[in-house]
Amino acid sequence: MNEKVIINIWTDGACSGNPGPGGWGALIKYDNSTKEISGSEKNTTNNRMEMMAVIEALKYIDTESKINIYTDSKYVKEGITNWITGWKKNNWKNSKKNDVKNKDLWVVLDILSQKHNISWNWVKGHSGNIENDIADKLATQAIDQN
Repeated sequence: MNEKVIINIWTDGACSGNPGPGGWGALIKYDNSTKEISGSEKNTTNNRMEMMAVIEALKYIDTESKINIYTDSKYVKEGITNWITGWKKNNWKNSKKNDVKNKDLWVVLDILSQKHNISWNWVKGHSGNIENDIADKLATQAIDQN
């Protein structure tokens, strides 16, 4: 995969209870290929699963690429496109001077996202977007595999 290939990724996270057992899923499309990936954790939160979906999808892409990421998580989209700049400037403190939640995952997501040319897109969940529905299904099914 490379800059000439545009990769489209739809991600979603799910949790049964919050916190509770969780799952994440991603649908990756490039050229004429489609890849579905998913995973789970025993005790987590919905936000962490939303982030893990993006992280694991980006780990799957092994070379610098042009990527369109579609997430139904405003937390992920706003965090990586807006909030993270201030968090890093303020030593990972939020506007209330508290430690940023999920810093461990934000650091990884920041590093991975800098390796690619990414367009971040928010999509409304459960609104009939076929690819987002597939990512949601992967995430919810992954919970049961835990």
